[in-house]
Formats: sequence, structure tokens, C-alpha cells
Amino acid sequence: MSTEIINPTTASVPAPSIRKNGKQWKPTKAPFKPGTISSGSTTSKQSKSYLARQADRLQTSIVKAKEKELKAEKEAIRQQRIQSIKDKRAAKEEKERYDQLAAKMHAKRVERLKRREKRNKLLKER
Repeated sequence: MSTEIINPTTASVPAPSIRKNGKQWKPTKAPFKPGTISSGSTTSKQSKSYLARQADRLQTSIVKAKEKELKAEKEAIRQQRIQSIKDKRAAKEEKERYDQLAAKMHAKRVERLKRREKRNKLLKER
């Protein structure tokens, strides 16, 4: 038996982190095996049971229904705002039209009164 101590750093067996091709800066990867549960992600499709998948589908359908409801509510608020703007514009146009019509009718009435005054004046002068 020898009494010398073996230093693990100088041993002939390479450490698992040292690569044979010399590319030590690259991380070591596990082989890609899609059929196994431990490959890559923890939520592989084969590891889930039918009940778990069905529960996931139910959950996503509930979330989508809620999103659809919120979008419809938001769209209804938007349409209501647009409709109120249109109503205000229509009321403003109607008021302007009525004012123009009133001014026109007032002008006709004033013209009629002037003619009547003229007639009365002429009648008085006789």
C-alpha cells in the first residue's frame, strides 16, 4: 500500500462538467426524449390525465367567457358614447335649422308689416 494521497483535481478520470470536444463554455444538455415525463417541461401532454386536461379546458373556457363578457361590456360603453355624440350633433343641427327658419319667417313677417305700413301711410295721405 502506498501512503501518498490522491488529489482529485489531478486524477485521470475527467469531471462530468468537462466536455470532450473542449467547449467548456457551453452548458451540458440532457438528451431530447419527448416520450418521457422528465423531458424539458414539467407540463408535457402525456403526463396529464384526461381529468386534468378536461379541468384545464373548463378553466380556459370560463376565462374566455369572462373576457368575452368584459369586451362586450366595453364595446357597449363605447357605442353608447358614440350614440350620445351623434344625438348631440343632431340636436345642434336641428336647432341651427330652426333658428334659420325662424329668422327667415321673422324677415317675411317684418316685410309684410312694412308693406302694410306703406299701404296704411298711403291711405292716410289721401
